[in-house]
Order: sequence, then structure tokens, then C-alpha cells
Amino acid sequence: MADEMPESFQVLFRTHYPTVLRHLLRIVADRPAAEDLAQEVFLRLYRSPPQRLEAVGAWLHKVAARVAYDYLRAKAARWRLEMREWALNAGPRDIAGDEWMARHADREAVKQALMQLSERDRQVLLLRHSGYSYEEIAEIVGVRREIVGTVLSRAQQRFKQVYQREEGASHAALDQPGQASV
Repeated sequence: MADEMPESFQVLFRTHYPTVLRHLLRIVADRPAAEDLAQEVFLRLYRSPPQRLEAVGAWLHKVAARVAYDYLRAKAARWRLEMREWALNAGPRDIAGDEWMARHADREAVKQALMQLSERDRQVLLLRHSGYSYEEIAEIVGVRREIVGTVLSRAQQRFKQVYQREEGASHAALDQPGQASV
């Protein structure tokens, strides 16, 4: 198949593949996944190259980032689905019913609070909670590594404020049963 590809594409592939792979590895931190994603990036290049081939490096960098973030979002969505299935199937059997309900309510309150934050705040909190380093968070979010701590701290403060406000509203609604909550 390599013989069927135009020589210009083969040159671009050999020239840019190592850089694209390193960029993907920094984002997804999983070599097999990064290699698969690099193939996807070059497949997109082959199928619809950019208008200006002299800017192909920047184009590949941008496409690689988009492909990596799509991969991470899909991976997170699969994880959330697995956790939801576990909670529905295994959760109640592993712990007492009242405790399970309390944990479920807490998870829902956390989810609601997270949804009220900005995309960046939500992203940095979830990435840090998932074990990503400050350097990885900086790369994914697109900020300098030096300010990740500040960004995280402010996101945590905003989360805490929203969470406490939500918890207060839900407790107030429980204390006054005939009233509709907002």
C-alpha cells in the first residue's frame, strides 16, 4: 500500500510522524492509543490536506490536539457510563440502601455543580481528579504550567460555592415539601 501513496505524502509522514506522536503522547499518556490517534491524524491529512501545504506542521498539530481531546472525551464518557452501570447494578448490593441513596444524591449534587462551572473549570477539576499532572493539565487546557495551580485553586473555590449553594437549595426544598424548587 505504501507504493500506492504519493511520494509527497510519504515524505510528510516520515517528517512529521515523530512530532505528532510525541504531541499525542503528552496529551493522552498512552502509547498504543497515541499511535492509533497518529494514524487517524495522517489519514485525515491524506483524505483532505490543508490548502497550504507549507503550513502542514501547524495543521497536523491542531488536528492531533482535536483528535486527542475527542479521544479523551469519549474515554471519559465511557468511564461515566461504566460507573453509572456499576452504581445501578452493583452499588445497592455492596452497601446499605440508605447509604447508597446518600452517595447517589451526593454524586448528583457534584454533577449538577460541575455542570454550572465554565468548561475550563470543569475540565481542570476532572483532569486533576483523574490523576493528571500539572504539566499534562497545562498541555490539555492550553495554559502555562506555572499557572495551573492558580487555575485549579480558583476552579475549586467556584465549585465549592456552587456546590454549597446547590446543597442549600436542595435542603431548603426538602424542608418545605409543598414548594417547588428552582
